[in-house]
Amino acid sequence: MVDKSWGVSSSPTFRVRSNASPDDRAAERAKARAARADATTQRLEARAASRDAETATREQARIDRRAEEEQRAAADPHAAAASRHRSSGRKDVVREQRDTRAYTTLVDADRIRELARRGASLTGLAGAFGVTVADVQAILDATR
Repeated sequence: MVDKSWGVSSSPTFRVRSNASPDDRAAERAKARAARADATTQRLEARAASRDAETATREQARIDRRAEEEQRAAADPHAAAASRHRSSGRKDVVREQRDTRAYTTLVDADRIRELARRGASLTGLAGAFGVTVADVQAILDATR
């Protein structure tokens, strides 16, 4: 004989005897199914409403955050550019123009010829290399 202490489950797997007719038992099962279906429907509707509320909250927070960022950008564009989120991870400030007055450009005749062959104008080459148009023309004439 098996005792409850031997690990027998508390929910019986056998039918509980009753004096109800088969039709009454079928009606009880149908009522239990309907109750489970209603509970499931209510749970799903509650979860959908909760998701909608969370979505609305996130959207409002995003709108508020954007408005705050625009106000900061209007006040200080350099700080706003530095704090902007970038996918590349770059954290620099607004790009500043470098002082290139002390830079020297090497006048490479081969490079000038190649750029002229690609369609660069004489004035453009002269400006890029910091020489006169006559010097560029002289370099180009030397190859011919």
